[in-house]
Amino acid sequence: MNRPAPEIRILQGSDQPYPEADINVVIDVIRAFTVAHVAFLRGVREILLVNTVEEAMALKAHNPAFLLAGEIGGLGIPGFDLDNSPYRLAQAELEGRTLVQKTTNGVKATLAALAARHLFVTGYSNALTTAAHVRQLLARDELRTVNVIASHGQDDDDLACAEFIRDQILGLRQLSSEDVIGRIRRSRPAAKFLAEPPGKFEPRDLDFCIQSLPSAFVMEVDRAAEVPSIRKGLAARI
Repeated sequence: MNRPAPEIRILQGSDQPYPEADINVVIDVIRAFTVAHVAFLRGVREILLVNTVEEAMALKAHNPAFLLAGEIGGLGIPGFDLDNSPYRLAQAELEGRTLVQKTTNGVKATLAALAARHLFVTGYSNALTTAAHVRQLLARDELRTVNVIASHGQDDDDLACAEFIRDQILGLRQLSSEDVIGRIRRSRPAAKFLAEPPGKFEPRDLDFCIQSLPSAFVMEVDRAAEVPSIRKGLAARI
């Protein structure tokens, strides 16, 4: 007996109640979950997720070794150790450290998506790995519904990545990597990184956001922790 095809919904925005689903995948290409992916590649142990600067500062006060990373309006937050630049984060010494992340879209959307049985975050850099893992979960377990959440509500960078992940899960292969990269580069959030002359935003960040770096891990959110946190989970083979 054939199993019914999974129901995969693409949603946009970080501040809506999301419909119930077995799996939620939250996307922030420019730049929160590109930053998270780079952080894990650089040896970070876990990433705690908070909605406010005050929550981040309170965690740091109790745990001085924690590193605060994030942005407001795309720019670094006074008192934080790191901003939201994957390029700058890639230069930092992160082995074994814990990050606390606060961002405008990706983190906010993730904290609104905790109700699903499985919750993953990704940018384009780990999209192939994430899609392959979700596809295996759907094949193996009694799961049917997936929300793929583009956290930038009005922009095409996350939407392109969401459509790419949906196609990869379903085996459609309608969007090529070149299609997705082109849409990310043409999106409104990318414009500030391509400005001439460069302004307040690090132009090299965009290179990280459009580079596919399939990994041996997915970024899964531990929803049961006192502070929801992203951890490395062993990924399905692509």
